[in-house]
Amino acid sequence: MTARQFRVLVVDDDPGLREVLEIVLANAGYDVSSAKSVEEAVKILENLLIDVILTDLYMGKDRLAGLRLLQYLKENQPETPALMITGHGSIESAVEAMRLGALDYLQKPFKSNEEVLLRVARAVEKRVLLRENEAFRLDQSRKARLDAIVGNSPKFSKVLDMVRRVAALPSTVAINGESGVGKELIARALHTLSPRSGKPFVAINCGGIPETLLESELFGYKKGAFTGANQDKEGLFVAADGGTLFLDEIGEMPASLQVKLLRVLDDGCVTPVGGLSSTRVDVRVLSATNRDLAEMVDSGGFRKDLYYRLNVIPITVPPLRERIEDIPLLARHLIARHAKNIGCEEKALSPEALEALTQYSWPGNVREMSNVLERALGLSEQADIRLEDLPSYLLSGPPLDRPEATVLHESGIDLEALVAEFEMDYIRQALERSHYSQQKTAKLLGLTPRTLRYRLEKYNLSSD
Repeated sequence: MTARQFRVLVVDDDPGLREVLEIVLANAGYDVSSAKSVEEAVKILENLLIDVILTDLYMGKDRLAGLRLLQYLKENQPETPALMITGHGSIESAVEAMRLGALDYLQKPFKSNEEVLLRVARAVEKRVLLRENEAFRLDQSRKARLDAIVGNSPKFSKVLDMVRRVAALPSTVAINGESGVGKELIARALHTLSPRSGKPFVAINCGGIPETLLESELFGYKKGAFTGANQDKEGLFVAADGGTLFLDEIGEMPASLQVKLLRVLDDGCVTPVGGLSSTRVDVRVLSATNRDLAEMVDSGGFRKDLYYRLNVIPITVPPLRERIEDIPLLARHLIARHAKNIGCEEKALSPEALEALTQYSWPGNVREMSNVLERALGLSEQADIRLEDLPSYLLSGPPLDRPEATVLHESGIDLEALVAEFEMDYIRQALERSHYSQQKTAKLLGLTPRTLRYRLEKYNLSSD
């Protein structure tokens, strides 16, 4: 950890002491700001990201100045550590300062400059730990269902080889592929194999958050920037400092935010919503999409300069139907994982069930297969998973996008059931592609929202 990464605010009405602390801290590599009053300090805190505060307890005739600043921090920036300084050795004031959140308590004159630097370094460590804990919490809350990458087919092996080759590079990586192929798993692998593995991995779905909220999530905001902004909040770029930020569904990012993202990628500085000053961050950005960004660039739906900035190293993850050889291995892995989560014994797949899995086209890819096997494992009453444990749409013959699906067999068919399966398959695909927005799903299928709702109810499908 290098001190030059962090900003310290010194608050004291004594200009001599302020100057001494500024010199000592600056010589140690800190970015130092100073204020002679609580009011000045608050203005700085509203516009700058401060990592540690050194504040006097008494300022002029105001014997509660330092405590008022601590109260402000408690209400607005509780994650910012503060060190209380005073020349008045009062046990009562020390206790009150600690109660309001002061991390430590120093009495002046200081024993040595080294003592001050040691206390500040400890405060910085706490600040970093809080950020990493928050990033870890975000990481855990967004983790994909799979906890390992499984597959050894030729196409998938090429992807894994590319991951190993580029993981250590600082370059941006664009991960392409259909929904459910495991793009976030590839992003996690890139982070884990990189020199940044000890730092946070933070993921966000750009298509699942409204534009106004997405900006504040990425860049943070200052208190009062908008209705409901009751205290300062750091964005995900700051939370991921030193690590990796994964922008999933980047094709859904609004044009106004594309400009701001490009600026951060170019200069490494983040400005919170409602803020006047920027914070420098060191973040490797990975992005993913199931859309054709090059086509979006041609149609004006995505910025060309941002496209080239994100697409330094492209990785395309093949759909499951193009790596059928991986299905048996992947199925065993998924069954073992679900058995552990459900709390039941693992079960093998019957030959007929495995054949059905390999014959299906898997429009929802690995995510769909995971859901199918979780359901089958939970419902199976036999020693193994059999055909009857699988959803009916997997058993209605060859996938409907294959030419032989239109052949009328000698034994006849159940046309209504076949049409229903056909409709359900496309509705599922449209729901997933539109991120379960009924309005977008209806548009993709050429239906009115009312007609779509009728079919969802008819087939007992959920748009959640």
